[in-house]
Amino acid sequence: MIKVGSDFSGVGAFDQALQRLGIAYETIFACDNDKYARETYVENYGQPTYFPVDVYEREIPKESLDIYMSSPPCQAFSMSGLRLGKEDKRGILFFNSHEFIKENKPRFFIFENVKGLLSDDGGRTFQEWLNLLGGKSVNGLPILFPYDDSVPYHIYYYTLNAKSVANVPQNRDRVFIIGIRDDEDNRFTFPKGKPLTKKLSDVLESNVDEKYFLSTKLVNTFITRPQAQDYKFIPLNEESETCPTLLSRYYKCGATDPYLKVSEPPWIADYKNEDISPLVGQTEWKQLTERRTEEAKKIRKESLAKGKDYSPRRGKELVERQDEVSNTITSGQSKEHLLHNKTNVRRLTPRECFRLMDFPETFTWKCSDTQAYRQAGNSIVVGVLCEIIKKFKI
Repeated sequence: MIKVGSDFSGVGAFDQALQRLGIAYETIFACDNDKYARETYVENYGQPTYFPVDVYEREIPKESLDIYMSSPPCQAFSMSGLRLGKEDKRGILFFNSHEFIKENKPRFFIFENVKGLLSDDGGRTFQEWLNLLGGKSVNGLPILFPYDDSVPYHIYYYTLNAKSVANVPQNRDRVFIIGIRDDEDNRFTFPKGKPLTKKLSDVLESNVDEKYFLSTKLVNTFITRPQAQDYKFIPLNEESETCPTLLSRYYKCGATDPYLKVSEPPWIADYKNEDISPLVGQTEWKQLTERRTEEAKKIRKESLAKGKDYSPRRGKELVERQDEVSNTITSGQSKEHLLHNKTNVRRLTPRECFRLMDFPETFTWKCSDTQAYRQAGNSIVVGVLCEIIKKFKI
């Protein structure tokens, strides 16, 4: 049984990879300061023996780990953020991980971060990481004059895209740095890319709650705002090969979120009872709008002619809309019957996002959707970690 530990553990992609590979392991510690991520971690893997909140207060075990995993917060280096690098306090958390390696001397370590790390501060930030981590060799090239503070490891780095390594339909580039202790077999090759065989449709849920669908008003706002050309609001479709990189800041109703355009929302009621008035739903409203008002008026007239008809669910008398939004019949304020203000553009659901991060269906969470989206975007694609760990001679 190998001994492992991780900083910035998130929801445990590292644990998922070890479990998928069938590797018997003992978690010496996990560490994360996010309350909701910690709850999700415990729900799926149980309470670690040692589960500190702050990496600066985390004790360093004296016995060397077999694998140490670290993924310092990437926002300081992300091309989608402000890219403050070391000026951002999150950008200096790397040095805490470096100190851990220096004292614990794990057999192997894995670092993961955004591709923007490579170009931060003209490449100097990444070079500093390499100088401190690769005291013996970097990508097979020996280091003749190591830095005084460097650790004696052979390191390899490469940018891997999840869509070609883990066969998930997400275009997610991440930089990985692999460290191997000097007394171990230090030969390592990164996994090679393979053709993507999945499409976005392979991870989509079949029955999606209406709350994930955008309103017509919001979609129109995205399209008509002055910055629309910059946002390029073009929803994906079910046959898209990949979705853009999931980020922790997604799903705040921004036009750059990976929205999906589906053929028909699944909640549209199908009333076929001849004793009740037909309620006009999303699809019917769209069709009537396209044909202008003639047929809409006809359906409205037939519905109102009965006068005393009631909704089968709410028991509410059917009334005519008094506004000019659409020529439809509503049942009071019951939006489960009439959703004329919804489009067929929706967000991806939290489950779909975790599928895009290659988490299994057995993975669960109890937090809000907002926190679940953040956790998925902050995590690591499980299949990529699997392919890396399989290369270790443990």
